[in-house]
Amino acid sequence: MKKWSTAWAGLALSYGSIVIVIVLLICSFFYIYFSRSYNEELRNKNQLILENTARTIEETILKRVQQMYVELSLDRSANIRLFADQEDRNGLNQVVDLQELLKAKAAANTDIVQGIHLYYPARNIMLSSLYGLRYGADQSEGSVYYTDWLQEMRTSKHNSLWTSARPIPKDIFSSQTGDTNELFTYAHSYPFRSTGETSDVIIAIDVKEEAVSHIIENMMPSQYQHTVIVNAAGAAVSKSQEQESGQSDMYAASLKKVLNLGDAKGSFDETIAESPYVVSYQTLPSTHWTIYSATPSSYYYEQSIMIQKLILGICLAALLIGLILSAVLVRANYSPIKRLVGRIKDLTGTASNQMTNEFRLIDSAFLHLKEQVSSLEETMIANSAAVRHKAVLNLLQGNPEHRPWKEERAALGIARPYAEYCCMLMNTGASSVEPDSIDQPEAIARLMHGLECLSLQDSRLIAEELPDKRLAVILCTDVASEALLDKFAQLLLAETRQQLQPDIQLSTGCWVSDLRDIHQSFNEAHTLMKYAYFLPELHILKDHSLLQREHSLDEIPQTLLAKFRDKLQGRQLDEAAGTIEQVAEHMRKGQYPADYCHFILSNMVFIYSDAAKNVRYKHPLQFGHPDLYHEYTSLRNILAYRSWLTASITTFMEETENRNSDRAVSTIELAKQYIEANLSEDLSLEAVGTKVFLSPKYLSKLFKEEMGVTYTDYVTSRRMEQAKVLIENNNMTIDRVASSVGYGTTAYFIKRFKEMYGCTPGSYVRSLTSAAMPEAGS
Repeated sequence: MKKWSTAWAGLALSYGSIVIVIVLLICSFFYIYFSRSYNEELRNKNQLILENTARTIEETILKRVQQMYVELSLDRSANIRLFADQEDRNGLNQVVDLQELLKAKAAANTDIVQGIHLYYPARNIMLSSLYGLRYGADQSEGSVYYTDWLQEMRTSKHNSLWTSARPIPKDIFSSQTGDTNELFTYAHSYPFRSTGETSDVIIAIDVKEEAVSHIIENMMPSQYQHTVIVNAAGAAVSKSQEQESGQSDMYAASLKKVLNLGDAKGSFDETIAESPYVVSYQTLPSTHWTIYSATPSSYYYEQSIMIQKLILGICLAALLIGLILSAVLVRANYSPIKRLVGRIKDLTGTASNQMTNEFRLIDSAFLHLKEQVSSLEETMIANSAAVRHKAVLNLLQGNPEHRPWKEERAALGIARPYAEYCCMLMNTGASSVEPDSIDQPEAIARLMHGLECLSLQDSRLIAEELPDKRLAVILCTDVASEALLDKFAQLLLAETRQQLQPDIQLSTGCWVSDLRDIHQSFNEAHTLMKYAYFLPELHILKDHSLLQREHSLDEIPQTLLAKFRDKLQGRQLDEAAGTIEQVAEHMRKGQYPADYCHFILSNMVFIYSDAAKNVRYKHPLQFGHPDLYHEYTSLRNILAYRSWLTASITTFMEETENRNSDRAVSTIELAKQYIEANLSEDLSLEAVGTKVFLSPKYLSKLFKEEMGVTYTDYVTSRRMEQAKVLIENNNMTIDRVASSVGYGTTAYFIKRFKEMYGCTPGSYVRSLTSAAMPEAGS
């Protein structure tokens, strides 16, 4: 009778019914879960396709068009400010060069670009790769096809815009308008930081709408008929076949819902025309347009019908097998319980022959396990530092966790609220610590502990290390003042210098009255810390006027970068070093944004890298953008940058000047070939040295050593020989001969000719004529 009170009896009586219930529940769960999971997977796949489509449009079209604008604005082969700089209509060659540049750029991108236009608002002139030069551009023939972006940019407070697609004839001057292209237009002001109404030049690029449609059709073939691109107002800017056929009204309500949501991407169910649809959308960052796709829900369910049938069949088979095997499994499943009970008895010392209910033994064992888990929870609570670290990061990032504010303060160790809060940011100098000097993590932990243990009246410090190895310190106080902030800043610097590095810099943010707004103070301190790179002599950055530099539109003169490039190519070390000094001083004393300054500094590194690659300079370092850029980003401040770049180009120029004699001979031959082919052009040492990548001084030295004559004498002799040939073989005036061999004035040419041949060109011509006359008489 005792055996029937054991676990075996309980299993025998209840297992049959339990098996039925469990199998039914599992079957139902799998039926629902897998069906829904498969549908959800299809929807996620659809959303991923939409995201990839948006990314492809962004990378292959939109950013590529914006890069074309940057290349045009930086191109020095033609004067893009032609009509903005000169008031007359002369300079036809410059106009032709500029139009050829636009045509070449458009021809290189014909897969997405129809045409490129330059519009000069001050003179109402447009120069186009398609339409040529047009005066009175907004009133001329065909202006209706481009007046939309032209008028809007002239009054725009922004520096760029994207128009919606609209039909434009391939020939705007023809009365036949049947042959049209759907085009977007990207317009941007020049200079870069000017607005539309203050710009000197407006650069506009016509983009083919079919390029966008082809991407959508290729990447979303099944959704192509239900996809459209709309702007912020909900108007279609790129239409698919569904909208072109006049069915876009049925999507108007869900389109409006997407725009009202304001999210960058998402997906939701929607009823459209009394049918269920799945609406997905994705925002294009460059234009803030939205790709909208509405797919019938049946598209998902139809693909999962086979899965549902398969799951249903498996579930029915499992139910049948479970009912048949229930009796057999009662005995089989009792074996592990018996072994578990035996193991518990061995661990607890209970006699093996003592008849005890197995479930009571198991219950006692689980109670003991619960005690162990409670001990583990206490250990985890002891690791509250990680919890506090997360809470501080959430505050500084402006996204506090959604839990009671009292718990948030408790996690930070704040017993009561304070009246004012301020964030200070310190650069701990982690990158400059020597491996054998100090254990960096231990030093920072000791510093944080010391700061928080300071005994302060009506104040409290919260210190936390950020992921970028900087130290954020939150000052909590009841009485806020600049004097108090200065006092704490000096205290923090003293403590930090003592335990870390002597060149620590600190920035302070604004005061806030709520700890949940401390991210505002942190953002100001973070922005001020950007300028520590350019002002390394300032140990405390608290001048909030520096924040105004973030919104400045000032630009460093582009002539400095051009000069730096020219001096590098001309191997003029002192002038190149002077240009680096000028740029550094501009950044330290000017009102330029920090990110813009870093952009200019990286450009100088790229210019230097290009100059090194042009002469195949590979020793002692392997030059290239990745290596030089890595060195540049590892520098602590602009003074180190200046010293590094000056020393680097000094080594570069010294190495290139010391090329072996074989290279010198090869270079002389290149110079001679260039001189021979360009006798009528500028053949100064500077001009020819730039072409063969040598300094003027070194080129002159090579000519003297290799040719035995000075550079000037060699050029003069070649020009005089060519002049003599022209006089003998061509019926040309002396003026034309002089200009053909590179002399600007005829008098100087005659003087040099007489020095070379002992007679003037006129006398030489007469001597040739007199010599020919006797021959003719005979």
